[in-house]
Amino acid sequence: MSTADEAKVTTTEEMWDVVSALPPSAKLIAKVLEYNGTLTQSALADKSRLSPRTVRHALTEHDEAGVVDSEISLADARQQLYSLKVEP
Repeated sequence: MSTADEAKVTTTEEMWDVVSALPPSAKLIAKVLEYNGTLTQSALADKSRLSPRTVRHALTEHDEAGVVDSEISLADARQQLYSLKVEP
């Protein structure tokens, strides 16, 4: 997706329209983030019961679609925290 498309994802409905076009594993990651808020990649793998590689791939797809934010964890700078850009 282009940067112009990313800028259009401003409402929850638009975000879920974008997520609906993603693979099932990416949809599951979006739901886990919706229910649990901000999580690390390892926490997403634990809560979704997906492999770390699948979670990593899903997060890449979310990032390209512009529906997820990531920030460095203050508790452990080696980890990133992921959250949905548009909160439910």
